Amino acid sequence: MTKKFLLTITAIMLVGCVYSQPNINSKKNTNGTKSINVTELTVAQVHSSYKKGTFTSQELVATYIDRIQKFDKQINSITRINPQAMAIARALDEEYKKTKVLRPLHGIPLIVKDNIQTKGLTTAAGAIALKGFIPNADAFVIDKLVKAGAIVIAKSNMAEWAFTPYHSVSSTHGETLNPYNLAHVPAGSSGGTGASVAANFGTVGLGTDTGNSIRGPSSHCSLVGFRTTLGLISRAGIVPLYLRNDVVGPMCRTVEDATRVMEIMVGYDPKDALTKYSDGKGMKNYTQFLQKNGLKGARIGVLRELSEANPDPEIKALFEKALLDMKSMGAIIIDTVTVPDFSNLRKNQWCAEFRADIESYLSTYVKSDTLKTLEDIIRIGTKTKEVADRLNSNAKNKGRAVNPEIECLDAYTDARRVAFRKAIEDQMDKLNLDALVYPTWNNKPAEVNSYLKDYKGDNSQIIAPHTGQPAFTIPMGFSSGNLPAGIQFLGRMYAEPTLIKLVYSYEQGTKHRVPPTIKN
Repeated sequence: MTKKFLLTITAIMLVGCVYSQPNINSKKNTNGTKSINVTELTVAQVHSSYKKGTFTSQELVATYIDRIQKFDKQINSITRINPQAMAIARALDEEYKKTKVLRPLHGIPLIVKDNIQTKGLTTAAGAIALKGFIPNADAFVIDKLVKAGAIVIAKSNMAEWAFTPYHSVSSTHGETLNPYNLAHVPAGSSGGTGASVAANFGTVGLGTDTGNSIRGPSSHCSLVGFRTTLGLISRAGIVPLYLRNDVVGPMCRTVEDATRVMEIMVGYDPKDALTKYSDGKGMKNYTQFLQKNGLKGARIGVLRELSEANPDPEIKALFEKALLDMKSMGAIIIDTVTVPDFSNLRKNQWCAEFRADIESYLSTYVKSDTLKTLEDIIRIGTKTKEVADRLNSNAKNKGRAVNPEIECLDAYTDARRVAFRKAIEDQMDKLNLDALVYPTWNNKPAEVNSYLKDYKGDNSQIIAPHTGQPAFTIPMGFSSGNLPAGIQFLGRMYAEPTLIKLVYSYEQGTKHRVPPTIKN
C-alpha cells in the first residue's frame, strides 16, 4: 500500500468529520411544549427517554415539526406535515401512562415517501394527476407500522412517478436538495426521505426501490437503506413503477433502526401475490442478528466487475479502505469474485410494464372516472419535459427492449431473472461467501445543474432489482465537498439475517455516519 494511497484515504475521512456539529434546539417549541435535541436520536434512545420521563411523544413530534418548518425551506424534502400527528402522539402518551407498555415503535415519528398510501394524507407520487388523491386506507406496511406505534409525521418529496434515479424532482413540490451539500442531488427517487431523515426531521423513514431508489438516496445522504428480498414485504397500496421490481423498505440513520422497522413490515399479504413466496421464510425477530462481531469469520466477496467500472478515485479509495476495515474486524476478503457470463446475464432484464401496473393501481385504489388510463395521466400533464417524455415512451412501449417475445414475469418465474440469480448464488455457494460487496455508487453525487452529465456509477440497478436478492447499503465515508458515499452488501434470497449481521458489524466498527450541518 503506497503512502499516496494512505494520504488520500486520510484526507477523505477527515472531510466527513468537519460537519459533525449537532444543531441545538431552543427550549420551547412553537406550540409551547418542551423542545429536545433530536439530532441522531434512535428508536432505543426515544423509548429509553419515554420510560425515564425525559420527554413525551408530543414533545418529540412538536420538536420535529418545528425543525422541519425551520430548516426544510432550503432542502425541500417534505411535502406535507401530518396535521393529526400531535393528536396521535397525545393518544400514545395516554396509552403508555395507563399501561406502562411500549409498542415496538411506540411514538416513533416516521417519514413516508409520497407514493406510499397514508390514510387521510395526500399520496400523489409527485404527480399532478394524483395531487388530490387522499386514500381512505393505509398501505399494508403503513397499517402494520402504525399498529406497532409509529406516528406518520410527514410525507416526503420524490422523483415524479419514481421515474428517475438521477434526482428527486416532482410536479407537486419541485426539487429536493442534498442536505450535505445543497449544490448536489440526493439521488432519486426517494430523495425526499433520504434528505429528511439525514437532516433529522424524523426518527425513521420509508422509501421504495425499483432499481435504485432506497439505496441510491441512502448512499448520497449517509443513511442505511434496506432493499429486501422480493416477496418478503408487501407492496399493496403503493403507487407502482414496475411492480415486478418494486420493493418498499426502511431508510434510517442506523442499522438497528432499519432492522426494527423492517421486522414490523415483513409478512404475507393476500393483496400482494408475490408475498406467497416468503411463506415460512420471514421472521418476527430480526434484531437478534444485530451482532457487533458479525464480520468475524465472514467470507466477503469483492465484485470487481462493478467496483472497477470507471470509479471516481476518491470513491475507490473509500472502498479499498472499507475492505481493509472489514478484514481488521475479522472478515475473510475474497478478492476478486467473478460470476460466469455476468456481462451477458445482466442485459435485457428491464421490462416496460408501467401502463399495466399504474392502470391496475388506478382502478383498485383511486377509482376516478377521469383518471383510469395512462392517456389520462398524459392529458393531465406534468411540469417537466423529462417526465412527459417518459410517460409518452411508456404509452408506446411495453415489455423488453430486446427480444420482446420473452415474457416479463416475476423474480421467481422469469427465465432470465432466475438464470441471473442462479449464476450469482452458485458462485457464492462455490466460494462459501456470506455476501458480495461493491460501492453503491462508483461516483460522487451529481451537481444539481448537471445531473444528467454527472449521473455515473449507479451499481444498484444492475443485480438486486432483477434477481430479487436483498441488497443493503451503509455509509462508507465522505468524499471531498462533504459528499457521502455508501457500500452495498448483496446476499442470497432471504438472507436478511446474514446481511444484518454484516452491516451492523461494519457500522459499529467504522461509525461513518455524520449528520449534516444545516443553517437556517
